[in-house]
Order: sequence, then C-alpha cells, then structure tokens
Amino acid sequence: MDYFNYTPRKSSVVRIGKTPVGGGYPVRIQSMANVSTMDTEAAVQQAIRMIDAGAEYIRFTAQGEREAHNLGVIRTILRERGYDTPLIADIHFNPKAADAAAKEVEKVRINPGNYASGLQHIRDRFLPFLAMCRQHGTAIRIGVNHGSLSDRIVSRYGDTPEGMVASCMEFLRICKEEDFADVVVSMKASNTVVMVKAVRMLVETMSAEGMHYPLHLGVTEAGDGEDGRIKSAVGIGSLLMDGIGDTIRVSLSEEPEAEIPVARKLVAYTGERKGHRPLAASPAPAYDPLSVGRRMSRVTEGIGGDRPPVVITVRSHGDFTYSSPPDYVYIGKEDPDNLPGTLRLITDAASWKPRPNVFPCFVASEAGDVGKYSAPLKFIRLGLTDLDDRMTGLLSRDKTLVVILSADGERNATGVMRAAFHRLMSAGCDVPVILRREYNETDVESLQLKAAVDFGTLFLDGFGNGLMLHNEGGEATVSSHCMFGILQAVRLRMSKTEYISCPGCGRTLYNLQQTVARVKKATSHLKGLKIGIMGCIVNGPGEMADADYGYVGSGAGKINLYKGKTCVLKNIPEEEAVERLVLLLKEHGEWLGVES
Repeated sequence: MDYFNYTPRKSSVVRIGKTPVGGGYPVRIQSMANVSTMDTEAAVQQAIRMIDAGAEYIRFTAQGEREAHNLGVIRTILRERGYDTPLIADIHFNPKAADAAAKEVEKVRINPGNYASGLQHIRDRFLPFLAMCRQHGTAIRIGVNHGSLSDRIVSRYGDTPEGMVASCMEFLRICKEEDFADVVVSMKASNTVVMVKAVRMLVETMSAEGMHYPLHLGVTEAGDGEDGRIKSAVGIGSLLMDGIGDTIRVSLSEEPEAEIPVARKLVAYTGERKGHRPLAASPAPAYDPLSVGRRMSRVTEGIGGDRPPVVITVRSHGDFTYSSPPDYVYIGKEDPDNLPGTLRLITDAASWKPRPNVFPCFVASEAGDVGKYSAPLKFIRLGLTDLDDRMTGLLSRDKTLVVILSADGERNATGVMRAAFHRLMSAGCDVPVILRREYNETDVESLQLKAAVDFGTLFLDGFGNGLMLHNEGGEATVSSHCMFGILQAVRLRMSKTEYISCPGCGRTLYNLQQTVARVKKATSHLKGLKIGIMGCIVNGPGEMADADYGYVGSGAGKINLYKGKTCVLKNIPEEEAVERLVLLLKEHGEWLGVES
C-alpha cells in the first residue's frame, strides 16, 4: 500500500459461480436475506429484489443441514426464473451444515470463532470441508467476527484485532497447505476502529506469508438511517480509499435491497480517487498505521490534546437553530455584532473586531499579520503547499494558532491531507488541526457517505482535532448533524444514543426494523448511551460487548435483556421487552434529565 497515493491491493482471483472476485475485477456488492431460509418462496422473492437492486452475491443463513439443503431448492428456482447470481450459505456452529451447503451453493461462509475449537479439532473438521468444496467447485469465506472469537483465542489475545487476525490465520494456513485458492476473508466488528485495524493488520500478515486472498468488507450491526450509513462509510470507505477491499456488504437494519444503493455509492465515490496526480510525500519517522493513536498536539483554548474534536459549521441561510449545537460557527465577512452573543463565532481576519467569543481566521498570505491580533484563539486556513519551514516555524511559535486544513479541488484530497499531517509531525509542529471539506450535495445520503469517508479515514489515522464541513447544496443544520455522527462513528465524541443493531437474517425471530424503531422512540433522548439491538444470540452478545445495555432475541417472541455483558432478564415476551428495557434503565439511574 502506498500511504499517500491510491494503489489497489493486488489480490488473487476467487471463482464464485459466474461472478469471480479479486484480481482486477470490480468491487463486488452483496447483501443478505432476512427471511427464513425454509420459506422458499419468500427467500426467492427477496433474492430477486436484491438482485434487481444490483446485488452480485446473495447470502442466506443455514442453521442446520435442512436449511443448507433448501438453499439448493432456492438456487434451482432462481435459475429457472433467469437469475444466476451466486448464493452464499452463512454457517455458525454447525460444520455438518457447512458440508451440506458446499454441495448446494457457490460459496460457504464459516465463522472460525464457533466452527471448531482446538487446532487439531479445526484440522479434523476443516480438511474434509475443503475436500468437499474442492469437489463441488465451491468457494469459501473465512469470516471472523469481533463478537464471536473462541474462548481459546480470547484467553490468549483478548477481544482484540490481534486475536481476530490470529483466529483467521489458523484457517488460512491450512488453506495454503492444501493449495485451496478459492478463499475470501473478512474481519468484521461493530466498532469501526477495531474493524479497520484488524483488516489492515490481516493484510500485512497475509502479505508477509505470501497470501493475497480477496477481502470482504463490512461493519457489523451498523444500525439504520443516518447512523448506519455513516458508520458503514467510515469503516468500509476508509479501507476502500486505501485500495483494500474486493467485495462489500453494507449491513443496515432495513430491508436488504436498501443496502445496495448505499454500497454502490460508496464504491463509486472511493473509486473517483483512481488515476489522480501522483503525490510525492514521506511518512513521519516512527509513524505506524497499525498501532496509531491520536496525533499529539498542544491545547489551544480547549482545542487539541486529548480533548474531543470540535465541530465548526458554516453560516448558511441565516439559520442558527441546531438540534446538535456546533462548537463554532464560521460567518466570513459578516458583522458579529448582528449575531447572537451566545455563539462562538469565527470571522475573516479583515472583518474581526475584539469581542468575547469572536475569533479571527487568516489565510496563508496573511500569516505575517497574525501577531497584530490580540485574540486568544486564531485560526489560519492552509493547504499542503503552504506548510514550508517558515510556516511550520510560525505555527510552532504562536500558541494561539489553530490550523484549518483544506485540500480543495484535489482528486486525492485524502492523500494530500495525510501528507500535510506528516509534514507537521516531521517538523515537530504540534499545532491543533481542524479538517475542512466542501461539498455541493442536494442528496443528504450522498453527503453523509462522502463526508464520512473523507473525515473518517483521517480520524482513524489518528489525525484531526475538529472538523468543518460546508455543503453548498444544503442546510447548515444537516451538516452539523452529519459531523457529530462522524465523530461518534470513529468513537471520538459521543453526542447521542448509539444503537448497535444488526440487519437481521433468517435466525431473527422478531420484526427487527419495528423493534429498532420502538427502542429508538423510547430511548433516543439518552445522550451518550450505547444500546445493542440484536436478532439472535449467535453474534449478538459479542458484537454488543461494549454496549451499556442490550436487547437480544432468545427465541420465538422472547427477548433477553443485558446490562453490559451480563444477561439480567431472560425470555421476556416481545410485547413487553421495550417497556422492561426502559424500567431497567431507570433502575440503574440512566433516565437522567427525563421525567420518570
């Protein structure tokens, strides 16, 4: 990987029916059914809706051999109706179901965390499965989930990216020994920081051992609506921007076909970086993208250091009504005396006048005038080419300065902004830096996805003490909400309730979408709380391990409630579960600021 220039990772080609993946093939888009695999007609109809929306692979859960065999029936009916899209069986806990599915579909996904236990047990189970797949021309996916690592792996590595990689490599080394090449790999987590680090670490580990298997990308339990889109774009998009990823699935708690347009937009946007003007840049000494923490910076008026990143909006359409108030509002040349005194305002330096909570903003050509201003906080808007020795010297000396970093008009804006941070680090300059990007989007979803990719990539690199998003085509309130969503997705600033909710599958025994809506309606006012909403116990308790509370399907119409990792109420009737969750929150003092 070229850290500053877009270079697609060279992966091997895997045969999956008539739709191969990897090598020079396009990034493939897939989704997963949420109906019962035994409801044949419902499964066929849902698969057709996904295919018509653009899905190139369709995945179904197969809890047992019965479901695995029925996938063959579903596949036959789809072929009869003119659809030859490859089907994937999703297997947990049941190696016999994996063996059965290998005879029926084009690809089988197994989860190392619950497929087999000790190393010898893995070989005893996995080798016959590989032989079955080889015989039938079936590809496999080694799909590691952060929430379902085996006890053996967790006891040695903890619940970590390192553990995820170790679990995966045990299976991949067997594939290599057996010369079985039709393997796709995934590292998934609901935490974008964990997911991205695990994938990057796996790529490096595989490369060191001469493996180049294609990668499937996804953020598990991303949720729905804006949150699900932003979280998915941060995790998937940041890797696609680095040329990593051969197939993706956006996991939303919505109908499966709704995932496809989102995935297509992500692939299209990240693909725009291809063919950019080459950038000559060098990483700062000792920088390691695999063990990155936040860049060290000084604190200037509460910006920088280990403080949560600030949010800066651009005054637009005269609206100062925000559901999530920003930390600063940039007003340009406007007279701050005409605006509310409760806001912290940023004005162009030429229009600045001494007043509490009003701060000047300079451009590079005005750097010589910075010392003439008495404000305790000054912003200066710069690009990569402005960061020469003279400028970095000024930024180091004047402790009142904060940089607003831009890369306007750059096709490779991510690489350019990365290069700027590395230039600052190499110069030993600890100035706080705000990330700034401009858009012109009338479609809110497109804005959410693009901004989440652009800002999320840099935040996951450890860069940025704030963000400033200006969308010429939309309201400032929408931009503000989007920025807070991005900061929450990268786990740097909690500003609202976070819902870790799965997209549902054939194992889900209640209406997930309706339940997510009911839980949100009851709890969305609880700022900063994390609530998991899971369809079943396969990955649920693990993937929501860092949630404060959990709502997990335990059987037909039955719900288990969790506090942290502990199940505190079991087999509650579904119709009572949301109310019991609210009572649980009240019992533990989480209903703060709300009439009880």
